[in-house]
Amino acid sequence: MTADAVLSRELNSLHEELSTSHRKRRSPHPGDGSASGAKAAPAAMSKDATEEQQLSGEFGDFVHVIKEFVEEAEKGVSSHPAASVIGAMVIGIMIGRLLVRR
Repeated sequence: MTADAVLSRELNSLHEELSTSHRKRRSPHPGDGSASGAKAAPAAMSKDATEEQQLSGEFGDFVHVIKEFVEEAEKGVSSHPAASVIGAMVIGIMIGRLLVRR
């Protein structure tokens, strides 16, 4: 499905942006920090790096779960196309009626 390809592309793009941000934070910047703040900076950077690694891992898990969900939905729709179309029509009618009432 094209929606699956678009969703997958968007999720991969977000993952790449997060990885790029992670790499930029890990690279040392010359001239940053003073002599007194030099000892505190590694502790703060390691805490940030740990949090970012945890976030990156959670995001990777999220991407995996979304891909599995889309694959399962595709299997369900392809195995029961008539029921899927009827269900989509019923949901569309319900949403249309809810929006008209407002």
